[in-house]
Amino acid sequence: MDTEQMQADFAYCETIIKKHSKSFYYAFSQLPPEKANAVYAIYAFCRTADECADSNQPQTEKLESLKRLKEELDLFRNRAEIDHPLWRSLRSVFTAYEMDIQPFYDQLTGQWMDLNFSVPKTMHELERYSYYVAGSVGLMLLPVLASKATADLRPYAIHLGIAMQITNILRDIGEDLHSKQRIYLPEEEMERFRYTQADLRDGLITESFIRLWESLAKLAESLYDDFNTSINLFDADSRLPLSLSVGVYRSILDAVRCSNYDCFSKRNYVSKEKMTKIGADISNFSQIV
Repeated sequence: MDTEQMQADFAYCETIIKKHSKSFYYAFSQLPPEKANAVYAIYAFCRTADECADSNQPQTEKLESLKRLKEELDLFRNRAEIDHPLWRSLRSVFTAYEMDIQPFYDQLTGQWMDLNFSVPKTMHELERYSYYVAGSVGLMLLPVLASKATADLRPYAIHLGIAMQITNILRDIGEDLHSKQRIYLPEEEMERFRYTQADLRDGLITESFIRLWESLAKLAESLYDDFNTSINLFDADSRLPLSLSVGVYRSILDAVRCSNYDCFSKRNYVSKEKMTKIGADISNFSQIV
């Protein structure tokens, strides 16, 4: 592949991450260009998979789209991928880094779970689902961001993905319920805090809801803390972007708290100004230590 074509393919992937995830783009655009492009290509694959499950198409068409993407991944695994910017970009990534294709299949399993959705009964079920849709992403990124690591960083990468997915769930409770008819809060946890699905559908922000929400938020924060203990084992040029992504995503939880836990009638997010401040604080701390 010529250099001009490769640049155009990665630009295609960059457009996707810029459109759909300002926080990820802000963090990982700080990487050296080769690594940033690899992250954009991986994100583009994950976004393509996610759209199979979350599009407005009928269920049968969503399943067909996911089946078709799995077939394209099979072709890629056999080095016979279709001629498309996404697959050409991923081939460059697989050539440059010691990639494992299994997490890409795990991501498709996660989207299949979404298409065949049922309310998780336990925290274990929620964490299992979160592995497939997000922990798998951590494993995809690991060979890029820890290309020189000698320690096994897979558990930390998985924990980061799960923490981010739980954060997404806590941010998007209202949107998931009303737009997708999905409740990701585990039934056992709702029973434990005496908060019902009827309460949820009514958008009630009660003391029970806050305690339920904080229970999951504390789990996510403990997983972020666990990941942070491994940060110095990643490539030196990846540490700041990783710290940024953790800092920005963790701040989503604080954004919900600052809006008095209203995740029903508004979308809570981290402002560009807040992201810039997080970046400056992390950069200054890195220089001190």
